[in-house]
Amino acid sequence: MTLQVGCFKWRPAPGYRSKFEGAYVNVLRNMVRRHLHIPHEFFCITDDPTGIDQDIRVIPLWDEFSTLKSPHVSPTGTVQPSCYRRLPMYGETGRRLIGERFWVLDMDVVILNDVTPLVDIPDDFKIWGDTAKGTPYNGSMQLMTACARRQVYETFDPVESPKRGRALGYIGSDQAWIGACLGPNEKKWTARDGVYSYRNEIKPQGGKLPHNARIVIFHGQVDPWSHQAQMQHKWVREHYR
Repeated sequence: MTLQVGCFKWRPAPGYRSKFEGAYVNVLRNMVRRHLHIPHEFFCITDDPTGIDQDIRVIPLWDEFSTLKSPHVSPTGTVQPSCYRRLPMYGETGRRLIGERFWVLDMDVVILNDVTPLVDIPDDFKIWGDTAKGTPYNGSMQLMTACARRQVYETFDPVESPKRGRALGYIGSDQAWIGACLGPNEKKWTARDGVYSYRNEIKPQGGKLPHNARIVIFHGQVDPWSHQAQMQHKWVREHYR
C-alpha cells in the first residue's frame, strides 16, 4: 500500500503569528522525499494552492469547522491556532479524499534523518505526544489507517466537545478533543523515537540536536523558515530546503 504523506494549509485568521506559503509545502515535500524510503505520494489539503508545485496532489479544503475558534485563550490576547478543520480526515472524508493510509505533518517541521522507522509500522493510529503538561497529544504529526479512529470526527459536537477538552485541562483545539475522545493511552511518538519539540527540547539546549533526532517540530512562536531560526542554527539551513 502506498503511504499518502502530506499537510494542511489554510489562510490563517487575521493576527495569527505565522504566514503559510506554498513554498513551505514544497520544502516539506522535498524533506519527505529525501528521508522517507518506502513508496509514498505527497498531498496538500488547502484553500489556496498558490505556489504549490504541480507534482503535489492538491486536495481542496472543506469548509466544515472553518469558523470554529480554539477555546484556549492566550493570556497575551494573541490569536490561537484552531485546527478543528482537520477533524473530517478521521472519517470517510479521509478515506475518500486522501487514501487508505496517511501520515499528516504540520509544515513547520525540519526532517533531519531517515523517518521510515516512524511510519513503516503496523499500528492503525499513532500521534505525537507529551509536548504540553497534562495534554496527551499534539496534532502536529499523525499517522492513521483511514477511519481507524472515526469516532474523533463522528462524535464531535462543535459546542460540547471543546468543553470536554477544556474540562480535562487539555491545551489546544483539535488535539484537546482527540485526547478527550480517545483517552490518554494511544500510541505516540516521543523523543525516544527521535521526534523533538524545538520549543521544549532543542531551544533550551542552545539549539544542539540530540544524536537520535529525526524530526524537529517548531510548534510555537518560531518557524523553521523564519530569519531567527535560519540565522541561529546551521542544521536548519542545511536541512530545511
